[in-house]
Amino acid sequence: MASRKLTVTIDGTGFAGKSLASVACLYLCVCCAPLRALAETSRPNVVLFLVDDMGWMDSAVDGSRYYETPHIDRLAARGIRFTDAYAANPLCSPTRASILTGKYPARLGLTTAAGHRPPLPEDAPRYPEKVARNRPLLTPESLHHLPLSEYTLAEALRDAGYRTGHFGKWHLGLTPPHWPERQGYDVAWHGKPDPGPPPPNGYFSPYSFKDGTIEPGPEGEYIVDRLTDEAILFIEQSHRQRRPFFAAVWQYGVHGPWDHKEEYMRAFVDKADPRGRQGNPVMASMLKSVDESLGRIVARLDELDLAEDTLILFTSDNGGNVHSNTRDDTRKANVRPGHPQWRSLSSYREYAGYLPPTNNHPLRAGKGTLYEGGVRVPLIVTWPGKIRAGAVSSEVVSSIDLYPTVLELLGLPKPDDVQFDGISFAALLGDPSAGLKRDAVFNFFPHGGPAKPPGATVRRGKWKLIRWFETGPEFPLPHELYDLEADLGETKNLARQHPELVKELDALIDNFLEETGALVPRPDPAYSER
Repeated sequence: MASRKLTVTIDGTGFAGKSLASVACLYLCVCCAPLRALAETSRPNVVLFLVDDMGWMDSAVDGSRYYETPHIDRLAARGIRFTDAYAANPLCSPTRASILTGKYPARLGLTTAAGHRPPLPEDAPRYPEKVARNRPLLTPESLHHLPLSEYTLAEALRDAGYRTGHFGKWHLGLTPPHWPERQGYDVAWHGKPDPGPPPPNGYFSPYSFKDGTIEPGPEGEYIVDRLTDEAILFIEQSHRQRRPFFAAVWQYGVHGPWDHKEEYMRAFVDKADPRGRQGNPVMASMLKSVDESLGRIVARLDELDLAEDTLILFTSDNGGNVHSNTRDDTRKANVRPGHPQWRSLSSYREYAGYLPPTNNHPLRAGKGTLYEGGVRVPLIVTWPGKIRAGAVSSEVVSSIDLYPTVLELLGLPKPDDVQFDGISFAALLGDPSAGLKRDAVFNFFPHGGPAKPPGATVRRGKWKLIRWFETGPEFPLPHELYDLEADLGETKNLARQHPELVKELDALIDNFLEETGALVPRPDPAYSER
């Protein structure tokens, strides 16, 4: 069916840019009361808890010996934990888009964290006319919003009779036509711009958003706590209305500006990581607040006797941030746990900006890179009585898989006019040893510079191939091949030892780029003339 732009308003909700098939589906759900009543009485609730910038090693259950995450750990004990889960991009906006659409960011044309910028004009060129003199490539321009033509997970659940709510960071569109209210949410609590809570007030009320639906709370209110209050209120209201609900709880933590509760931070000042890897008490205090948020939501579900009727998915939008706050200042960089100045809060504030937020070891690098530290993320799925408690799966899954998985678990059909790149991993929830019928998972980041070149990756089984679109002194080879079973830290490039495997996996990347219509970096014609 051809897609046409139109605007329909039902119960005050706008649907600009949606396909006729999507609106027709909504009409049937609104008008056919018996079908809706059946959905309301037989389908589970869904909570999608998304943390911002939480690394794979940032919870105790996944191996941290520094952070304290009792509620995340208890959630893992109630369901299944995935050890090899991936974000579809090393940055937030593209991964968030992949969750809501089940598609690779390459297919969507949304490939970097640009969701806080004004939308591109429809006729805007997707490649720059020129770049810096030292750059050999023209890198494509990412879209700045999730296209309205996409039929999102929120729309699919809303059209099936669910009450839908979004709470927190959106980062998929700056202007009202691209807000969550236009992408399937009945209730939306969010502020703009939203890479992180903006200065000067950051995480504390009165908040400094310039637009959106967030109203200030009491002075000094912490936004992680307020977001949790709003999500719990939505859950309670939905329960009173006897409506199944979809709550997208997209926390602002632990993204910058790294505002924290000082009383929490003090508890971590003297704590040392036995591994000698993690040690930022600000990040620890922020993660403690996020962990408490999850715990409060799960506790309220238990109190309302909704736990066995609620599917919970817990994950992050990309790997942990290891690049911020790393300015070169040896005097301050030497101040670490055990140093006499460490106990002083005023001194800590002075040098806190010189500590990276986290450390992803044993994974290499972090957010914004295609190494494992940038794209491997925590993933926990629970549904008491339906998913085996305490299970662990090493199957390779991706954020593109969440949408089709939720549909299958809820017994909802795949929309006829929606193309998924992801597949359902519902079978793993009953049998973690079950395999998935998929050859490989991909990642694509066409942006960057000499210290972080653009590239694409493929993960098939234990093997991971990275293709760099640009080489230089720090990245001299166009391909890097790693055996992740033997070398999780990606320390030994085996590309020269396995040329045929490189060729085979590289062909998969070619097919992925072609099939998704990816905009790849192009040679700059003027570069050779400089």
